[in-house]
Amino acid sequence: MRNETVSTDITVVGGGLAGVCAAIAAARLGQTVALVQNRPVLGGNASSEVRVWVCGATAHGTHRYARETGIMGELFVENQYRNPDGNPYLWDLVVLEAVKAEKNISLFLNTDVHEVEADGDEHDRTIRSVTGWMMASERRIRFESAVYLDCTGDGLVGFLAGAKYRIGREAKQEYNEEWAPEIADDITLGSTILFYTKDVGRPVKFVPPSFVKNIEETTIPIKRVIRSGDSGCHYWWIEWGGELDTVHDNERIRDELWSVIYGIWDYIKNSGKFEAANMTLEWVGALPGKREYRRFIGDYVLNQNDIIAQRPFEDGVAIGGWSIDLHPPQGMYSTESGSKHLHIDGVYHVPFRSLYSVNVRNMLMAGRDISASHVAFGTTRVMATCAVIGEAAGTGAALCAAKGVTPRELHDSHREELLQTLLRQDASIVGLRNTDEGDLAAKARLTASGSLTRLSVERHEQERHRLDQDAALLFPVDPRLDGLELLLDADEVTTVELELWSTGRKENYVPHTLRAEAAAAVEPGTEQWVRFDLKWEPDEAQNAFVIVRTNKAVSLYHSSEPMSGVLPFFNGGAPHAPSKLEDHRPDQPVVQWRMARKARKPFCFRALGDTAAYAPDKATNGYRRPYGGPQQWMSAELQDGSEQWLQLDWDKSVALRNIELTFNDDVNEDLINLHHHHTPFEIIPELVKQYRIEARDGSGWKTLLHVTDNRKRTRVHRLEAPVETDGLRIVAEATNGSAYAELIEVRVYDGEGR
Repeated sequence: MRNETVSTDITVVGGGLAGVCAAIAAARLGQTVALVQNRPVLGGNASSEVRVWVCGATAHGTHRYARETGIMGELFVENQYRNPDGNPYLWDLVVLEAVKAEKNISLFLNTDVHEVEADGDEHDRTIRSVTGWMMASERRIRFESAVYLDCTGDGLVGFLAGAKYRIGREAKQEYNEEWAPEIADDITLGSTILFYTKDVGRPVKFVPPSFVKNIEETTIPIKRVIRSGDSGCHYWWIEWGGELDTVHDNERIRDELWSVIYGIWDYIKNSGKFEAANMTLEWVGALPGKREYRRFIGDYVLNQNDIIAQRPFEDGVAIGGWSIDLHPPQGMYSTESGSKHLHIDGVYHVPFRSLYSVNVRNMLMAGRDISASHVAFGTTRVMATCAVIGEAAGTGAALCAAKGVTPRELHDSHREELLQTLLRQDASIVGLRNTDEGDLAAKARLTASGSLTRLSVERHEQERHRLDQDAALLFPVDPRLDGLELLLDADEVTTVELELWSTGRKENYVPHTLRAEAAAAVEPGTEQWVRFDLKWEPDEAQNAFVIVRTNKAVSLYHSSEPMSGVLPFFNGGAPHAPSKLEDHRPDQPVVQWRMARKARKPFCFRALGDTAAYAPDKATNGYRRPYGGPQQWMSAELQDGSEQWLQLDWDKSVALRNIELTFNDDVNEDLINLHHHHTPFEIIPELVKQYRIEARDGSGWKTLLHVTDNRKRTRVHRLEAPVETDGLRIVAEATNGSAYAELIEVRVYDGEGR
């Protein structure tokens, strides 16, 4: 045995997406990080060992403009480019390379931490070290740091350190949660093993193993959905162990899951009820994907009421949007639906106080072990949400290490710095504005070669939408709407009725308050532009949700021309899955109004009156995500070979050293790491592909740098030496497919920057 000691500023234990994002965030802020993972690959339940797709705030397209930014967003976008077909092994590489790109991270794979040295009493403890055994290498490694992050999922490090925690379900009275049981218990969500199938083009037999379960003797065939050709996360409902101890009974749970998987495959192959002669098993998981175990107690316990109310927190450091998604204790054997869902009107917020231990002074946590009730955990547990929580915890850990303070002291004395640091890193925070006094761009006057001032989508395709049910259109109103025109067909003389609703909160995209109504008489005919006297001048810029009421004699035209900030909606439609598998409350707005995967095909319309929603100054207004509008500069339409530019002017010369650009990567586009759905493009079309940055000197404009083949949302350019200038231009030469140059934010600094 070889004994070693590794000393770093921060130790992150757990290499799932929460741990990966925590480690990267801390490393980018200049801290040295040991990332310790007990498996040979990173990614946790998302890795090729388990193969769960990475779900998050979009909730498979239920929420709008909700895809994660920051590090998780980088992983999504890079995976879409490298791995559009969702190969699990290529996803492993995307995650691994993101870690290896950070020189401040030391990665320790196959290293199982099972010892923790901590001192102090039960109310105030401090971790001094954690020790892990590196399998196959016979190395015993002691990790010493100022700050530790428990990203293990099961919460082993915190448990060994004496951190306070909960397992199971709280009683309803504890947090007044509607979905909590009357009496507290130790029931958790169960574990799952997945499998892949493959059509080999010739008949293949299957001889079941001796331990196979005859599923026809269970409730599975009549209570769950089984189809030939499904595989992977289609079988998320193969779940068991919620009434057991998901850690200490892990081997028993694995064996039961295996017996059912092979039983399902035996049923598909040999029952004669499916067309599966040429199908074979390509892969069966060996690790149960755990959903729930310990949840640590922090200074705040996030609960169901916080989620549903979308409670704003003064220390909100991350967003989520997945429904509160709870499963019956009996799992796959239950006669209830496999899951029940309570949706939120929009994204919710996670406070920093839920990311550090109430009694271990130098421990933060990220992932499914954060400080949340069992019901709230039903949404925070999904991996993209765990990842953005990881970025927030890693950022907090870096600031703690740099300042020599505890997470609680960071919250109490340096909260604004934490929030602004996260915002500058493009973390997933909605509604927070840039207040960085060092950002020179905020002090500049902005002009542009042109901006979109007339909000219209006119190029139509042959696809039309019959108004058998209500449909809707969302677009920004800034500063007012003077009328609306729609392109439609009418089979007969009729009247078309419209309603304009505000959305309530600026992060929501559902009808909330009726603001105006209009109607127009329509004659029979095709491709008619019909004008509606629909007017609205809100107190502040925000989105309008315009409902076109049911009229079976009328069809609206879809456009092949997407536009940032504009979305179509459809009332009703097929549910996510059969009700016996998933139980979604039908009366919730985000369930009623769906994009139906037609977000890039809005209805043809013209909003009358000029709009300032895409003005140049939107690039320095402080927002980095849509919030009551698109919050970006969008140029006039690009013509063949034309360029569009955004210009910053200062009253006196400034010294530029860092230029930070955030381009539009359409956070409404629901990307996925594996196989839930297919996205047809490898690079987000709205991203600027080719651009140059120019500075003005006495003789005119001088090119500082030129970038080609960009496919990233955030680009940070550090100049070799400061440049003195009173003017700066970002010149967009080409996009990745969009008809417009789009820039969300520009920041300029004269110092070291990040």
